Amino acid sequence: MTHFEPPIYWNDHEDIAQKLYERFGDEFSESRIYRIRFTDLLEWILEIPQFKGTREESNEGHLEMIQSAWVYEWRDNQS
Repeated sequence: MTHFEPPIYWNDHEDIAQKLYERFGDEFSESRIYRIRFTDLLEWILEIPQFKGTREESNEGHLEMIQSAWVYEWRDNQS
């Protein structure tokens, strides 16, 4: 039986951040996450299997929120 994962959209900042942390783990520290180019971040988000948003729907605000949420996800896993 496969586990159903609901679709993820641009407003699901925390879900996107969790998927990015699952993919990259501790490869990116807090300071490195904040230095990621938005062009790279956008591509990684679009590669998330459950992600249903489009490139055209992305904006700087979403990317900034996702970046911040990713930092919090990284911090939560540093114990």
